[in-house]
Amino acid sequence: MSGTGSEVPAVRGLWTSRVAFILAATGSAVGLGNIWRFPYVTGENGGGAFVFIYIACVFLIGIPIMMAEVMLGRRAQRNPIDTMRDLAIQEQQSARWAWVGRMGIAAGFLILSYYSVVAGWILAYIPRMLGSVFHGMDAIEVESVFTALISDPERLIAWHTIFMVATVAIVARGVEHGLEKAVRYMMPALFGILVVLFLYVLTLDSFVDGLKFMFIPDFSKFRGESILAAMGMAFFSLSLGMGAIMMYGSYLPKGASIARTTIVVAMSDTVVALMAGLVIFPIVFANNMEPAQGAGLVFTTLPLAFNSLPMGALIGTLFFVLLAFAAITSAISLLEPPVAWLVENKHWDRAQAARLCGGVVWLLGLGTVFSFNLWADYKWTQKLDLGKVQFLLWENKTFFNIVEFLTANVMLPLGGLLIALFAAHLMKRESCEDELALDNHHFNLWYFILRFIAPVAVVIIFLHTIGVFNMLGLID
Repeated sequence: MSGTGSEVPAVRGLWTSRVAFILAATGSAVGLGNIWRFPYVTGENGGGAFVFIYIACVFLIGIPIMMAEVMLGRRAQRNPIDTMRDLAIQEQQSARWAWVGRMGIAAGFLILSYYSVVAGWILAYIPRMLGSVFHGMDAIEVESVFTALISDPERLIAWHTIFMVATVAIVARGVEHGLEKAVRYMMPALFGILVVLFLYVLTLDSFVDGLKFMFIPDFSKFRGESILAAMGMAFFSLSLGMGAIMMYGSYLPKGASIARTTIVVAMSDTVVALMAGLVIFPIVFANNMEPAQGAGLVFTTLPLAFNSLPMGALIGTLFFVLLAFAAITSAISLLEPPVAWLVENKHWDRAQAARLCGGVVWLLGLGTVFSFNLWADYKWTQKLDLGKVQFLLWENKTFFNIVEFLTANVMLPLGGLLIALFAAHLMKRESCEDELALDNHHFNLWYFILRFIAPVAVVIIFLHTIGVFNMLGLID
């Protein structure tokens, strides 16, 4: 193993090629974050201005930190907890850095708990599309179908269970026979369906409206919180700070270029997110719908598009099947780190570890299920009391809203910040140079961004989210 001086556990696997890693990492990144979350978060934050900030966050913060995560994972070739501990000890730092890995795994658990519920919505739509349930419906009728679905906890629990069983089954099979086989065909197929839908919306009169909404900034609709949301979206979309990319990096062969593979993954991820927005928003405007509809946006717009397509029921069914596959490729990347930790440290059977972790995620997911029905009226406000000063962390949020806020806007950026600080300030420069194998110019650029730009950007946004700037009167 490179760098740690310890032996790679015999239970580990490796991707069979650089292409396999790209597909797996892209599968981790490309999923519901791009096609479900990106459009509705963009709609809630005014469109073009948010997209501009999001793209800037991907390139200035996301890619450098993603390279650092992959680098740390491959150097240690362990799960995230042991990666941070082993590398910290190697660099003569505190073993408490293992808590960065623990926080990442915890974030992954929380994200997967609601991710699985939303993926269940997708599974529920497959038979509806196949049975032409949406044929002839208008926007209000389509929305009523979605409302009826999320209002029924028993149905949501059933679909949530089916998705988690499928995720556990894939992770239990290991790297080459489970994870790699799952992504080999799913991601290219999903991209192909997105291209078909994009060609369709090009024919709509409202395509220009969608294009303007996506790429012409309207800063009158842009809020200070939108900057935090953009960075959180970049971290969520790229699967940063949750242990998944570090885990996948640990399976990357030594000869593969970390920089090239990371850039390919980030570019693919961003393109899919933008395409999803360009597919959905023209449909929103064509049907006089509101782009800031929230979490149900995809489920109330795409069925309308399929109604207008030749063989719409077939194409719609295929799309939701492939979207479910994309959700699974992301889900397995979130479940893999804790499973790998149990296998490597507790010597558990992989299938047994997958079942236990999947069961915990399933239980957490019930909180999200009930947030849309039984607990819909239960909303929490949380303040941080620091003596004479109080900060409002969140106001009137459901369980689902709180978990989504904490993971996307707090835990993932914090994890990314700590990874950047560790890689660029605590690891020896020579260790980074050895693992990345970049020319001097490109290494210096990456090193500068990771040392200064990325940490400062994350800290500033953190100060904003807890209201420090508001308290000092620096912003409105």
